[in-house]
Amino acid sequence: MRAGIVAGAGAVAGLWGAQAEPSARLDVLFATGAHLTGLLAGYGILVMLLLMARVPAVEHGVGADRLARWHALGGRYVLSLCLGHALFALCGHAAHTGTDLLAATTDLLGYGAIAAATAGTGLLVAVGATSARAVRRRVPHETWRAVHLLTYLGAALAFAHQLVGPDVAGHAVTVWLWAMMHATVAVLLVWYRGVVPVRQALRHSLRVIEVRAEGPEVVSVLVQGIGLDELRAEPGQFFRWRFLQRRIWHTALPFSLSAPVRDDTLRITVKAAGDHTRRIRRLRPGTRVLATGPFGALTAHRRTRRKVLLLAGGVGITPMRALFETLPGAPGDLTLLYRAGDAAHLVLRDELEHIARTRQAGLHYLLGPSGAAYDPLAPQALRGLVPDIAAHDVFLCGPPRMVEAATAALTRAGVPAGHIHSECFTF
Repeated sequence: MRAGIVAGAGAVAGLWGAQAEPSARLDVLFATGAHLTGLLAGYGILVMLLLMARVPAVEHGVGADRLARWHALGGRYVLSLCLGHALFALCGHAAHTGTDLLAATTDLLGYGAIAAATAGTGLLVAVGATSARAVRRRVPHETWRAVHLLTYLGAALAFAHQLVGPDVAGHAVTVWLWAMMHATVAVLLVWYRGVVPVRQALRHSLRVIEVRAEGPEVVSVLVQGIGLDELRAEPGQFFRWRFLQRRIWHTALPFSLSAPVRDDTLRITVKAAGDHTRRIRRLRPGTRVLATGPFGALTAHRRTRRKVLLLAGGVGITPMRALFETLPGAPGDLTLLYRAGDAAHLVLRDELEHIARTRQAGLHYLLGPSGAAYDPLAPQALRGLVPDIAAHDVFLCGPPRMVEAATAALTRAGVPAGHIHSECFTF
């Protein structure tokens, strides 16, 4: 996937190079920079949309959390390219006409395609601003999501601008290829983000049958449907859930399956982390559900070794609990380490202990506040609990900081990086 993205960027740069005319004139130099940044920005917007199109083959092969990180990182580059393109174009026009930047701006905005591109860039800047880490923590998820939808309008306005630009419009083949790329991504977005969820809802008729308290601010939601084996959901995967009840119907959030699919029933376990997740505790039996998925690559297919260590932090225990029950293994092959602040925050404890007894698997609780003098995730502590830890595949799920710290500790404890399979449990 990375190689394909880079190759595509190289092809776009090649298109620019084939049309570039070497010149030492200042206005031509600015125009050349504007052409390159504009082409790369347009390509980058397409890549960002494709990464979030929820194409099952892409999500299963790469992993939803990794795609989200690529999307967040790529968004910064795309915004920089958009702003660079605007600046180069403005300076080039000012140099060509011999006017100041204010006059050049007024002149350029008189062209409809450029005005549309300017509006599109403004929308993308708004999306980027609300996604900045300092802002994102203070903005409700529903607000952030609503603003993020402006990306589609911004991309459409940018596309209209590109079709009349000299780099694309100069040749019929280039126009056709550029239009086909955009049409393909648009079809994928409409199909997997619109049609598939509705089709699954109609086919499987998902409804809430029970909401069960599991601990402080933690509930399990049982959802029953028809023919759920057709979904081929695997332990370790997640769905994006939309509950059609007042005040929460407009938001879909990702929650992992906390148990294998049984008797046409799916189960998720949710910790209150915001207004939306708190309202899930008040779901009524019979509430209709739209569930898109399954997604996620943290499944048994990642396994390459006989022995497996499952390491969970907080509510990241949910996919680990499903894997703990279902991963094939002889007695002693499976070990689960569960990190939590204290015993009161252990979720699904009775189930975990029952599975450990039944399968003769290892189960250890790593309790204590973060930042304490004793770190239960230190390399020596991990080796003490699992002496042959370097011979294990490790499945890791938890909050981002815990995943980062655990990955570093596992590496120092001797586990090869290629045998550490992780997903960050965050929205």
